[in-house]
Amino acid sequence: MPSTLFSPFTLRSLAFRNRVFVSPMCQYSSENGMPTDWHLVHLGSRAVGGAGCVIQEATAVLPEGRISPEDAGIWNDEQADAYKRITAFIKQNGAVPGIQLAHAGRKASVGSPWSGLKKVPEGQGGWPVVGPSAVAFEPEYPEPREMTLADIQTVIDAFVKAAERSLVAGFEVAEVHAAHGYLLHEFLSALSNKRTDEYGGSLDNRMRLVLQVSEAVRKVWPDHLPVFVRLSASDWVEGGWDLAQSITLSHKLKALGIDLIDASSGGNVATAKIPLHAGYQLPFAEAIKKEVGIATGAVGLITSPEQAEQIVTTGQADVVLLARALLADPYWPLHAAPVVHGDAPWPQQYERAKPR
Repeated sequence: MPSTLFSPFTLRSLAFRNRVFVSPMCQYSSENGMPTDWHLVHLGSRAVGGAGCVIQEATAVLPEGRISPEDAGIWNDEQADAYKRITAFIKQNGAVPGIQLAHAGRKASVGSPWSGLKKVPEGQGGWPVVGPSAVAFEPEYPEPREMTLADIQTVIDAFVKAAERSLVAGFEVAEVHAAHGYLLHEFLSALSNKRTDEYGGSLDNRMRLVLQVSEAVRKVWPDHLPVFVRLSASDWVEGGWDLAQSITLSHKLKALGIDLIDASSGGNVATAKIPLHAGYQLPFAEAIKKEVGIATGAVGLITSPEQAEQIVTTGQADVVLLARALLADPYWPLHAAPVVHGDAPWPQQYERAKPR
């Protein structure tokens, strides 16, 4: 049987050479939000390695939307220009360049995973943080200031400007980050959103900001190019955001012209108990695809070629987004293709190493 994983996939008029996508992975290696040589090599090597789509890490739409002082951003034109050589290299090597647009909300102004820091003081490069409500993620994180309506409009406008700059930078896929406990997810979940205005309380109100941002990004993104939304389909906590609400939201996102739901989970509740095992998030992608009729991406502890092949062959999801597997092996697609009777063209510079 020919491989489905290594068959072409098309959204709108954009063709991906296969269904192995590089999941956005923060590198904590930027300077003033600028991409560096690390990003060129990190992202470029995954394109050389055969992935169909290479998605740049969570990229802040505002300086205060970064997770850490070392996070990437696209809030100014200089940053957009710096990405041009990276997106050009990705395309030259057969992959589609994507970018995840993000605002960290109450989980901003913290240190990199290896720094040992949670809250970064303002005198050491940190900044005041905002959120839907004045509720900290956990005691060691900064306490956010509740956003005003003007703050909310500023964020919507910033996503639009970031999307426009992303086009200038050469990206062909835009992904709105509404997962992992960052700002848009914080508005979705009743556990982090205690507002009593039009952005809090009812499900319609809690979904309002995600829908406004997604609609605004879709309007400025070209009709022939796709827009994704990454959702945490469950908080894994009673009373939090869950799959049923994710399905309702996904129906509305589809109606706005969103093309794919990147179905992850967790990140909004520090004490959540998540049952980690191979493919533990796959039921979310499968349910959203079935109930909504929208393309989905599966992510989370997908490591083997056989597992990835089964996911797309059985229609549980349309693509797989790999993170740790591609950190461990940038050439995972090249090595996986023959295992599942697929084909991933090797770069001519590496042909001599291709197994015969």
